[in-house]
Parts: sequence; C-alpha cells; structure tokens
Amino acid sequence: MDFFEAQELARKRTRLMVVLFGMAVLSIAAALYGLVVYLTGSGLLNAKDAVPTPIVPWQPDLFFGTLAGVVLLVTCCSLFKIAQLRSGGGYVARSMGGREVEQTTKDADERMLMNIVEEMSIASGVPMPEVYILPEEGINAFAAGFTSADAVVAVTDGCIRTLNRDELQGVVAHEFSHILNGDMRMNIRLMGVLFGILAIAVVGQLAFRSTAQASILGGRRRSKEGGGAMIAIMVVGIAVMAIGYIGVFFGRMIQSAISRQREFLADAAAVQFTRNPEGIAGALKKIGGAALHGTVSNAHSQEAAHFFFASALKSKSVSVFATHPPLDQRITAIEPNWDGKFVSGERRQS
Repeated sequence: MDFFEAQELARKRTRLMVVLFGMAVLSIAAALYGLVVYLTGSGLLNAKDAVPTPIVPWQPDLFFGTLAGVVLLVTCCSLFKIAQLRSGGGYVARSMGGREVEQTTKDADERMLMNIVEEMSIASGVPMPEVYILPEEGINAFAAGFTSADAVVAVTDGCIRTLNRDELQGVVAHEFSHILNGDMRMNIRLMGVLFGILAIAVVGQLAFRSTAQASILGGRRRSKEGGGAMIAIMVVGIAVMAIGYIGVFFGRMIQSAISRQREFLADAAAVQFTRNPEGIAGALKKIGGAALHGTVSNAHSQEAAHFFFASALKSKSVSVFATHPPLDQRITAIEPNWDGKFVSGERRQS
C-alpha cells in the first residue's frame, strides 16, 4: 500500500464530506422554506373567515430569510456546545471516567505506556500530551483536545493490559496522527454542528409537547374555541421535528464517512511513525479476537464514538453510520497478504 497516496486520498474525501455536510444544512433550510410556503398559502394558520392566498413556490426573500434563520440557529447552538468542550482533552477524558497517569507511576504497564507516548511525541514533533487510563476492559484508545497544547491521549485498561509493546506503540502512534493532523478539532466541531442541527428537531418537539399540554390543560372550552389552531401548531411542530431529524440523519452519515476516512489516514501515519506495520496490525487483530472487542461502556461513549481507535459501541451500527472501517479492511490495507484470522489475546495480570 502507498501510504502517502492513501493520505492524500483521505484528505480529498474529507473535504468532499465537509461540502456534503453543508449541502445537508441547506436541504434543511429548503425543507423549512417549503413548509412555510405551504402554511402561508394554504390558510391553515389563518383566521376562520380569512381567504386562503395562492401558493407562490418561489419567494426569494422568504427563502433567504429562512436560510439565514437556520444558519443562525445552527451556529449559535454549535458554538454553545463547542464552548462546553473548551476545557480541552482532559475534560473529555475525565467525562469518560479517565484517570491521569502520573509521571512517577510505578506500575510496569503504565510506565511502558508513558515511555511509548514520549517516544511518539519525539517522532511526531508533537508536545508531550497528558495521558489517561480509562477503566474499561475493551481494547481502545482516543486522542482529544482543540490543539496539541491541550491534547490528551487516553487508553483503556484493557488496552495496556492486553497489547504488547509494539502493538501499544502502533495504537499510540495512530492517536498522535489525529493530534498532528488536527482531527481532534474537527471531531469536536462536528459534534457541535450535529448538536446545532439537532436543535431544529428539539424546537419542533418543544412546540408539539407544549401545545399538546396546553390543549389538555385548557379543557373543553379551549378545544371548542381554539382547537383547530392548536392542532395546526401541533402538526407544524411534528413537521419541524421531522425536518430536523432529516438533518441529523444526513449529518451523522457524513460524520461517519469523515471519521472512517481519517482512520485509514491515521493507520497509515502510525506505520510511518513506528516503521513497524506489524505493531498496529497486531493491535487490530487482537481487538477483532477479543470478547469485548473495543467496547466502551461509559454513558458518553455514544457521543464520543468517533474519537476512538476502534468502534466503542456494543451494537454493530449499520455500515453507512459506522464510525470506523471494518477491522478486516484496516488490517488488509496494512498487510495485503493477511490470512483473515484474528488473534485471541490474553489479558496480562497486573
């Protein structure tokens, strides 16, 4: 495999996916615009004696106003979410139950991990990050942070207790690639953008619930005098909610595509850093052969799944939404002559 060619291909596909993500946001605005045009033209929200006006399909001022509103909402919600993660990679690691490894640790496996991180810091030219251990039996790891200055490398307990030195070095080198290439910042921004798109669905959900509750509390009088208007608002709430989830659908699909391509890129970079393809390939084989694979049971694993070295989710996602390429594809990219057999690694005693 030509790793430099693979890196360039991954970068091109990442740019393409970012463009497609923008198109997804535009499609939400277009759907909302269509809803507004229908509501204003159909007379559904008009007074009882009002005469419906003809539906005009193209209204430039309304379209661009709707687009501006969607962009503003997504931007504000995204910035709010990103601001919560400004504390850096340490915040993410601690939220996953991580414990920082001290430089003076006496544990042999932790000492080996610290030595490997120091080696990869020198090999990649990235400042020495903080190192965390996650209390998880699955074999996994991640890098998080906005910049190399606040980055952390976190590995699971199962990772350092199961992999040998070369394999652990391959995993750590993979994570250093994410730091060096700015993948961490993109991951956090993608989380923020997804949160912004989801806010549109939340607005629809709130409109539906508040109207339904008002209808129940209002009693018969409200149902006679304003029941039609409330039903209309409930319908609009459901429509907005559905439109919002269309955006979530496409947003997650694009996020997973970006993550999958960057995993191939990071695998290639790990081989460059270590000059040892057997190391990272061996780690992937042991993940495939382990009972828990790369499973992370922490409640935040779902939202941070795309940060990890391997799939952290218990259930296998539909391929289009998978955050990582299949293990056999990653191994074959590194070892074209691989026999297709995973390795059943045994956990070492502490």
